[in-house]
Amino acid sequence: MARKSNLREFQLRLAERLRDPSKLRALASMLGFQIADENWFVPLADVAEVIQVPSFVPVPQTKAWFEGIANVRGKLYALADFSAFHGGVPITQGMERRVVLINQRLLEASGIIVSRTLGLRNPDSFTREEGLDPSRPWVKGRYRDSNGAIWLELDIAVLAKNAAFLDVAIVRATSGAA
Repeated sequence: MARKSNLREFQLRLAERLRDPSKLRALASMLGFQIADENWFVPLADVAEVIQVPSFVPVPQTKAWFEGIANVRGKLYALADFSAFHGGVPITQGMERRVVLINQRLLEASGIIVSRTLGLRNPDSFTREEGLDPSRPWVKGRYRDSNGAIWLELDIAVLAKNAAFLDVAIVRATSGAA
């Protein structure tokens, strides 16, 4: 029951902050999350919802990072392990694992599994750095926080159009016989 009280208190504080226009500028507009040992954030407008990892059904003949299909309140969602997609260790367990459901305007019925969420972040409190990895075009920016930690900004619109992310099927070699 204490958990519900904390959620209610958080919602009340957030509603109060939203009513005060002077505080809107300082309100965090990015959702922070962790993928293995990397810190990421994404604009809240690109996120539909964050949920616990639901039961899912694996899909045969798909790449290892494509976890499968999950029923979320009567709608089927495709779930991808974002760490494994990057070539990292798959996020197979952990009490803090979450699914970031992607806004429908960017990619229909899809979500990425993250190691854990890190809460709301204010982009004004980060310092932009140079040095993006061209092999990951969905990384929109690289930032450093006041503690010196590196954060990567996820561009879901670019990820949603990336052939490597959209092509979940395992390509089977054909024998050449007709």
